[in-house]
Amino acid sequence: MKKTSVSTEIAGKTLTLETGELAKQATSSVLARLGDTMVLATVVAGSKNTELDYFPLSVEYVERLYAGGRIKGSRWVKREGRPTDDAILTGRLIDRSIRPLFPKAFKRDVQVVVTVLSVDGENEPDVLSIIAVSAALHASPIPWDGPVSAVRVGHVKENGNGKTELIINPGSAESDFSELDLVATQTKDKTLMLEAGALQVLEETMVEAIAKAHVENKKIIEFIEDFAKKVDTKKEETPIDAALNEMVATLDKNYKDEILALIPSRASKEGNGNEAGALIDKIYESQKMANPEENIDKKVIATALEKVMFKGIRVDVLKKKKRADGRKVDEIRQIEVKVGLLPRTHGSAIFQRGDTQALTVVTLGSPRMEQLIESAEGEEIKRYIHHYSMPPYSIGETGRMGTPSRREIGHGALAERAIAAVIPSQDTFPYTIRVVSEILSSNGSTSMASTCGSTLALMDAGVPVLKPVAGIAIGLMTGEDPDKEYVLLTDILGLEDFSGDMDFKVAGTESGITAIQLDVKIKGLNITQIKETFEKAKIARLEILQKMLSVIPTSREEVSAFAPKIEIVKIPVEKIGEVIGPGGKVIKNIIATTGATVDVEDNGSVAISGTSEEAVQKAVEWVKSLTREITVGEAFEGEVKRILPFGAFVEFLPGKEGMVHVSKMSTEFVNNPNDIVQIGQKVKVRVVEIDDQGRINLSMLFGADAEAKEKAGPQRGPQTGGYEPRGFTPRGPQRGGQRSFDRRPPMGTAGPSSEHPLSMQFKRERRENWRKDKYSKKPRY
Repeated sequence: MKKTSVSTEIAGKTLTLETGELAKQATSSVLARLGDTMVLATVVAGSKNTELDYFPLSVEYVERLYAGGRIKGSRWVKREGRPTDDAILTGRLIDRSIRPLFPKAFKRDVQVVVTVLSVDGENEPDVLSIIAVSAALHASPIPWDGPVSAVRVGHVKENGNGKTELIINPGSAESDFSELDLVATQTKDKTLMLEAGALQVLEETMVEAIAKAHVENKKIIEFIEDFAKKVDTKKEETPIDAALNEMVATLDKNYKDEILALIPSRASKEGNGNEAGALIDKIYESQKMANPEENIDKKVIATALEKVMFKGIRVDVLKKKKRADGRKVDEIRQIEVKVGLLPRTHGSAIFQRGDTQALTVVTLGSPRMEQLIESAEGEEIKRYIHHYSMPPYSIGETGRMGTPSRREIGHGALAERAIAAVIPSQDTFPYTIRVVSEILSSNGSTSMASTCGSTLALMDAGVPVLKPVAGIAIGLMTGEDPDKEYVLLTDILGLEDFSGDMDFKVAGTESGITAIQLDVKIKGLNITQIKETFEKAKIARLEILQKMLSVIPTSREEVSAFAPKIEIVKIPVEKIGEVIGPGGKVIKNIIATTGATVDVEDNGSVAISGTSEEAVQKAVEWVKSLTREITVGEAFEGEVKRILPFGAFVEFLPGKEGMVHVSKMSTEFVNNPNDIVQIGQKVKVRVVEIDDQGRINLSMLFGADAEAKEKAGPQRGPQTGGYEPRGFTPRGPQRGGQRSFDRRPPMGTAGPSSEHPLSMQFKRERRENWRKDKYSKKPRY
């Protein structure tokens, strides 16, 4: 492949495609750049057809942390591990954008690998990756009916006038204020793939966004076509599976009635079952006898049988408006709803629609249970997490159990996105929320069943969701002219998903859409079909919501008794140090004493959680007392913590101490503080002074006693060296917070009065003792 480089402008940003320099051993490779975001897309096709009954396409999205100048945070492991959920979702995004355009008879292995080389934080690599893969496939010899292009569309309010604007490929600043995150992959004529999350956006706005994306995508497609012409690689011929086509014709002629008789049993389950096994054996024996020299493969018979069956289903829908299970084209299967099934969980619900059954369970946790996600673009924190699990028994089969499949990750992400729009803010509901959907039985649209079940379980758990969310899957059957001859199917079965042309999932509230996901098997939808799908989805969504709310109209007023109790306390940022304390001493003491968990954020938010309401409230009061402003004159009841010769230290608020000087303990002279107070004793005190360093002086005297003591003047005695101390000086937190007193006389005084008898006596005794020590021959120890 010769070296080629082309550039164009997309929404004011430069897009560059290059080939012929990197990854030269690959069948095709393209280096794409948008801003400072760069990805390398490689495509490799196997040399021989496989014997699989499906197209073996694999897409790997490799995200390297070096792309963002980061090193893995783990202390022991620095290499990137298994793909993250986001990497898997991006890989699925690319797969769904290109798979429908490969020829049905093309069965060679194709592997697409996209490596993220650089990210700038402004231009998302996922959309750029779709463009790069499209260019690589279109410029390769692999038969593929492209190219396609993808853009991201945001819906942001304009500054000042309150109007909204649709923005192509919004930057990070614009995305923060956008109520829509739509990725649209389109060909020149139609829409091939959609993926969106939204904050209850109207259907009309969504259609407008898709139309605007198409305008921009057409420009990029022309750019990719120009790039492929310059590369000038000849395409391989589209293969034709003659053996399969011949077998389809044979079965359609000789076994059509027997095949169509299998439809009712197939409609009742998503798995293939064994109903067709006997018929396949019968056909095999018949064909073997009729053509003994031919090598007849049972896989070809099974595939042909499925094609005849699917054709019969399609004809019934298009001509007779008759569905495989007998429903009308716009009819929803029977719905059953139950909540509060599991006694010890924080919230639970079962949502069943026909044979599709989802058990959803909610668990509430403290803010410290948030999920930290590390990527090349930085770190992200999630407080609402949805996990989806679909074990083999849900379709009546055996299979592998273990790590979640890509499909499970994708379905869980869709349900999470649908509900995330209505999760209350952390200020309103400070919990971390984990939802798990267990698919107990599957026969069509389990992701939308998970969405409905999640709403019910969250309401059962007492989560004050902004509005209930429901979801529905709309299918499509087309005739020879897909633009004119088609029928939309509401609430598709698994069989209708396999035999149909579209799976269009739409979730939302009564006010608007919160998530959409479109997959097609044909070459796309026109804008009219998309509008009609949204209309049918809204009617179905409102019907489902009505049945859900008949069981639980609003969220429960309180969370489960088994859920942790959480309160958020806002403190001034400059007070954070007082809550944490030296070396974490204060916060550790709060946790150890109350049994609650205390988490302090840099913005001054303090999250306090625990299983006991009493423990949480005790910790809340403790934190508030540590950070509240104390004013002179306030009175408290405190506990004596320490006694020194010159006074006592009283804890008048949790973690907050002040000193009561001996002169403030009684109206009488106090020779020893132990005569007045004992450690652990409860005493009433009032604040008399707060100095410039925040130190608090207390008094045990109130009212007339305090006034009389003030008139009598300061107490003088041996405890203070015969004069009133000026105050105390803390040694600092690194010395354990011990305090020493400055014994200098107050400013403006001449020192202790010589007329005070006790003071004179004390002086004489001290002088005589000094002389004895000086002239004594005895050692002083």
